[in-house]
Amino acid sequence: MKWLDLPVAKEAQGIIQLPGSKSISNRILLLAALAKGTTQVVDLLASDDTNFMLKALTSLGVSIEHTGESSYQIIGAEGQFHVRDARLFLGNAGTAFRPLVAVLALMQGHYQMSGVARMHERPIGDLVDALRQLGADITYLENQGYPPLEIKPVKINHENIHLTVRGDVSSQFLTGLLMALPITGKKAVIEVSGTLISQPYIALTLAQMQRFGVVVEHESWQKFTLPAQQYYCSPGDIVVEGDASSASYFLAAGAIGGGPVRVQGVGSESAQGDVRFADALEKMGAHISMSENWIESGCRLSNQSPQSLRAIDLDCNHIPDAAMTLAVAALFAEGITTLRNIASWRLKETDRLAAMTKELRKLGAQIEVGEDYLRIAPPENGLTPNIAIDTYDDHRMAMCFSLVAFGAPVRINDPDCVSKTFPDYFDQFKRIVQLG
Repeated sequence: MKWLDLPVAKEAQGIIQLPGSKSISNRILLLAALAKGTTQVVDLLASDDTNFMLKALTSLGVSIEHTGESSYQIIGAEGQFHVRDARLFLGNAGTAFRPLVAVLALMQGHYQMSGVARMHERPIGDLVDALRQLGADITYLENQGYPPLEIKPVKINHENIHLTVRGDVSSQFLTGLLMALPITGKKAVIEVSGTLISQPYIALTLAQMQRFGVVVEHESWQKFTLPAQQYYCSPGDIVVEGDASSASYFLAAGAIGGGPVRVQGVGSESAQGDVRFADALEKMGAHISMSENWIESGCRLSNQSPQSLRAIDLDCNHIPDAAMTLAVAALFAEGITTLRNIASWRLKETDRLAAMTKELRKLGAQIEVGEDYLRIAPPENGLTPNIAIDTYDDHRMAMCFSLVAFGAPVRINDPDCVSKTFPDYFDQFKRIVQLG
């Protein structure tokens, strides 16, 4: 589909069952593949990103059987993939590419890894530098510091592993190292230089590793220690919780469109950092309620009339993906919203700071953009109607800007890019939104 026209939305109300978390899905797939034993994974996200991980693991000789609509049986390779020579194409799936680089660098194999053009623009040099501290043999096939890569066999002779990695570019570098090092069986210490961004994603990584029997100690999120002789072991059955980043669009719809809108599959017990998006909405004046397995949002009432959202000034380091939803929600808030600590947006599926700035301005918003912040003043006379929003082959751009329909009819170009994480997003959006 080249575009999708959304008429004005009058209100939002209903219940959404969330798809499985992308971040958890790809972590669990890799851990199950590395583990000893058989893992039955339930509620796995069906998306482009998880398909790339599934295909890569199958190419590496891992036995994977599709046992139900969203269920897979994975027979673990006990830390060593059987296929030692492979070429892997991973699209634009950072949650597959970065951890697999770390794992394959420690294998005794010869691998080539590539992706789409945008993946080849996303930096990986800091992860490669860290792996080279262990003696990893990794070559850049095109541009220094970026995929595609060639990986050759390596032997690690250190009794204890001690390495340093930057933490201020992408948390996926640290995630890759944490997930890979247990296959060596050696004690490992990772020190993070610079401020660790997206800390909740590292907490998510540690939580999934613990489900497979590997415990990591950390000191103030700057030094991580993996004791020796820890190996991944299957927990048997494992259920993927709903995607907290995907929840943000529906929760924002409830706050803007009256609500209540309830998302099921994620709640107060979630390990995902983006669940705290609900706190940001509450700061904006939304009414939020939550249980262990659901979150609900709606408008607060003042004298029985819906209360407008209000602008916020927020450090978004803890919710880097869901913060994009706040940028569009800011169009419906009174005052100027400032989103800080979002420099990592520039290195995602597209340069999200540049893309968000351009598309918000099309709608009439006054935007100030800096190295790591975005300031949004909504248009004084309402959103410009019938604007065509470009999505830059970025699923989150398409989903965020669907919320514009609460203020004006809007066209979403290339809506099928949502297949990266949420193939039926627009069908679900229309289920809860009363369109004019």
